[in-house]
Amino acid sequence: MASEKLNIIEQFKNLDVLKMDRRTFLKAVAALGATSFVSVYGNQLASALTFSETKVLWLHGAECTGCSESALNGEKPEFADALRELNISLTYHETLLAQQGIFNDGKLVNTSDLNAEILLHDLIEAGNYILVVEGSIGNGPDGTGKICMYGGNTFKSVFEHAAKNANAIIALGTCATYGGITVTDAATKKYCDFKGVMQTEQDRNDGMLQLLKINKPCVNLPGCPSHPDWLFLTVAGILLGKLDLTDPSWLDADGRPLMFFPQDAVLHDNCPRRGYYDRGVLDKDIAQGGCLWKIGCKAPYVHSDCALRKWNDGTSLCMQAGGPCIACVEPIFPNGSMPFYEEKERVEILFGVNMGMVAAFVIGAAVVAAGVHAVRRMKKE
Repeated sequence: MASEKLNIIEQFKNLDVLKMDRRTFLKAVAALGATSFVSVYGNQLASALTFSETKVLWLHGAECTGCSESALNGEKPEFADALRELNISLTYHETLLAQQGIFNDGKLVNTSDLNAEILLHDLIEAGNYILVVEGSIGNGPDGTGKICMYGGNTFKSVFEHAAKNANAIIALGTCATYGGITVTDAATKKYCDFKGVMQTEQDRNDGMLQLLKINKPCVNLPGCPSHPDWLFLTVAGILLGKLDLTDPSWLDADGRPLMFFPQDAVLHDNCPRRGYYDRGVLDKDIAQGGCLWKIGCKAPYVHSDCALRKWNDGTSLCMQAGGPCIACVEPIFPNGSMPFYEEKERVEILFGVNMGMVAAFVIGAAVVAAGVHAVRRMKKE
């Protein structure tokens, strides 16, 4: 694995990142993690971005802050190093703010140095920033947005003002991209009415941007949580002018960068347990060591480079650690991928595909593989 990585680095190290065409840049980003990318092109990045500080305003809606934690847990570059390498000024991030709130020692404070509410207002008024949204946006009840409050304001109104003045928007994590956990089917769903930034679940006409009639370029980086590489490398591409926000051809139909979410490949293709699948060693319980298909793994239907990029500085991923893929990067998550730990043959509908069709083919490992790939082809057609 180490020699493989060295070979990949060798292929790209003599290329000038500033002179790359978009196609080559996308190939480099897809092949190299953030670690290697910064290692190979760090000096070029520093030179290119010396006089171009970019402001980032990071808002939290209905979420668990897991995507921030994922970004903060990034290594080589660590979060602070990545900001410095990309010459980013993180002007607002509630979890990391030094501001102490509206009151200080029992007294109302009225400066942006100590009052986060004033700081946010001033930053939005000044404009000229990239808006990162983590978490979904509450629209309920009855369109008031009062299901999700941000101090004395609805998060819906805060998002509206911030989105209108942003140069571009990055929806980070599945809650922000497609609604995620906050749109789980429940009796309260219609009252909360949480929305993704650009779409909600599979409905591409039901995002908060459409509802508010705001036309801004938006990139979706799903995942529960999203991978730090996906964030940092996307931002790097935008700042270097390699990813043109006015030309979304590098995004898939659900707004995801194709370099991380390839439509011609699935997570299953590079799963470290793929050999067990091909030999028909299919686990029926947790921690047996084989393929996780029969305990609910959704990897054959998920378009993501998790198995190549891996997590925790390239250490592991869900299936390698013994947990089946639950399709957290897909718009159908979580409703369309539940129950998480039940074999797919028993799930009536998954990703819009009738799984009974797969069940008819499940006779031995070779036919399981043929059935799955046949269903994938049918889905594409």
